[in-house]
Amino acid sequence: MNQQVIVAGGGIGGLACALALARAGVRSVLLEQAAAFGEVGAGLQLGPNAVRVLAEWGLMDALQACAAFPEALRVRDAHRAHQLGHLRLGAMALARHGQHYATLHRADLHGLLLNAVQRRPEVQLRLGTRLASFEEVAPGVRATLESGETLAAEALVGCDGLWSRVRTQLLGAQPARATGHLAYRGMVRAVDLPAALRANTVTAWLGPRLHVVHYPVKQGEWINVVAVVHGVLRPGDDPQGWTHEAHAADLRRALGPACAELMAMVAAVPEWTLWPLNDRVPLNGPHEQAQGRVALLGDAAHPMRPYLAQGAAMAIEDAWTLGRLLEAGRGAPTDWTALFSRYAQTRWQRNARVQRHSQRNGVVFHAQGALRWGRDTAMGLLGERLLDNTWLYDGPPEPASAR
Repeated sequence: MNQQVIVAGGGIGGLACALALARAGVRSVLLEQAAAFGEVGAGLQLGPNAVRVLAEWGLMDALQACAAFPEALRVRDAHRAHQLGHLRLGAMALARHGQHYATLHRADLHGLLLNAVQRRPEVQLRLGTRLASFEEVAPGVRATLESGETLAAEALVGCDGLWSRVRTQLLGAQPARATGHLAYRGMVRAVDLPAALRANTVTAWLGPRLHVVHYPVKQGEWINVVAVVHGVLRPGDDPQGWTHEAHAADLRRALGPACAELMAMVAAVPEWTLWPLNDRVPLNGPHEQAQGRVALLGDAAHPMRPYLAQGAAMAIEDAWTLGRLLEAGRGAPTDWTALFSRYAQTRWQRNARVQRHSQRNGVVFHAQGALRWGRDTAMGLLGERLLDNTWLYDGPPEPASAR
């Protein structure tokens, strides 16, 4: 299949896209604006739906070498410390959904995808290169780089994140929206914590207008901690320029009368980074995921709040879907407009559903008053039926034309 696709963006979504294309026999040139490949951030969770894709791609050994596989999700009250809900993971996730539930550092996921891509001769990696604009020119797409160079290809996939240039040109300028939430992120070595805080679990502490999640990464040697509170940055603020002491003091104030166990975890983190959270309204049609010979993938199409832990997973699912559609038509010339249309029709409703559930979970996690009481009562009565997302973890859905 003598075709070439431009992939804009070298993050998790871009690498997953390039790998899926290569597995289907399609060449790609991947454009990464940074001078070196890397990934910022801290931990992430991968449900069975995403792990299923990595396993199909032959990456389970690489995942097991860097990830942790928690035995359970525990939901606890941030103030009173008692357990609100519990979901078995580990062997139970494997039995229910056919794959594991994994937690790992974002850089480790990026690294294992990069290593897989670097072994594929179909992928050309270009660092220090950023797309400036594109146009559809029969019979393909012509991209102009910031350097002034132009590239010709059969199609373009925008994997360039929340502030995507591909999205802006395709759909028009639509500023991302501030959620009004701030995320404090940090890591702590497991050996520096009391035994109760280094259990092989995902623990979510829920409080009024806040929640804290921590879980093991790097095969359990480190614990990733994320605290989300209500708040906004003042104009001109640069949170990356603030000291750890300032972050820690602000976080302690935001947590208020949190229980001793939670405060011990927060106090153990040696360095906090602060990130304002942004998203977009859920997708409202397939045209927001692809048009013509141009498609969007991951955060470029459907950035979401982290309250369902599915941002990376949806990007991986997007890439897998593209690959499956291409594999179904292997050996024949690709009608990229038709293929991207099928891709968008397959993906947009599921992505929009995850976006909506993620937003709703933020309201539920941070509930006060009667809503908080109703949430706690429901968890106590319904247990795992409330916490397990079968519709999500049994995915990704097979595209119709690939069945």
